[in-house]
Amino acid sequence: MMIMTAGLLSAQTITNPEEEYGRIRTLALEGRYDEAEPAARLLVDQYPDYGDARVLLGRIIAWQGRYDEGAAVIDTLLMTDPDNSDALEAVTDIRRWMRDRSQRFTLPTDIRAGYMFDTFNEPYERLWQVFSLGAGHRFSWGTAVAMVNLGHINIGEPSALTDNDVQLALEAWPELGSHNYAYLAYAYSPGPWFPRHRAAFELWQSLPAGWALSAGINYYYFDENIFLGTASVEKYLGNYWFSARGYFHFKDISVTTSFFLSARRYFNLTDYLQLTLGTGTAPDEPYDIITDLERQKASSARLTYFNQINSRWSFRIGAGYSYEKYDPSSYRNRFEGNIGLIMGIGKAE
Repeated sequence: MMIMTAGLLSAQTITNPEEEYGRIRTLALEGRYDEAEPAARLLVDQYPDYGDARVLLGRIIAWQGRYDEGAAVIDTLLMTDPDNSDALEAVTDIRRWMRDRSQRFTLPTDIRAGYMFDTFNEPYERLWQVFSLGAGHRFSWGTAVAMVNLGHINIGEPSALTDNDVQLALEAWPELGSHNYAYLAYAYSPGPWFPRHRAAFELWQSLPAGWALSAGINYYYFDENIFLGTASVEKYLGNYWFSARGYFHFKDISVTTSFFLSARRYFNLTDYLQLTLGTGTAPDEPYDIITDLERQKASSARLTYFNQINSRWSFRIGAGYSYEKYDPSSYRNRFEGNIGLIMGIGKAE
């Protein structure tokens, strides 16, 4: 028995990790995961600092559909080597596979409802509320959403007013390739509070190691044309997503700016908690209502939580605070909140 045990241990001892890595990789590419996975685990156990072996193990696990487990294996490497490009690329790939798989098992059509409020009390009291109802559908080229937004405003003294407005909105997220997608939007309102016309276009480019860049333009027409440029840098790092975004308001005499920093913590494929901090000339941009044009400068903080309960139901809830300058020498506190509910209909693909 001692001779047999010694022989078994000797057979499990890896003396050439590079050669064993190549053998395991070949097994995995041939789809022989039942052999590749235990061999990769043994290689990682005996050579815990061999980063390539840990990345390979994570990919092998993910290729079998165990995405969270595969990402967790690679996250242990990123904790000690956060700039490992192979590990970052592997985590990005796993998240894309998770998203694609999730879409196959979620309902392609949905009904959406939402509510938001935005209020302040200087230099007058104002409560702006929007009730939304619409539908979305996932096509072969991407997702599109149509919404009807009903706005209700209450303004206090000295010019007390209660009024309503309606807005029709269309949005789409076409996928232009494996590394590109875009955002398109148009909205129209016949009333006095929403912008008469709103249009937006933004293009994203995914880069290696979990990076992404975007650039776009927003257009509004109230009683004049307003153009806002926007650009962002994004980064996925394990279960986190970070974004730095700027808005650039092109005026006749100058360009004014505002900037946002966002951090999002994913708890699984879909659920997340996000914190956004902003500062600048109008960090609540893009504009939602004509009275937004009063803002001159502000600092803001927002917290958002999204949860997909199951393949049919999901919800979003958020709250925010802004300390903003509305004339050359006056500031005010501004509060906002929102909640949204999505109900999937039909059958999963």
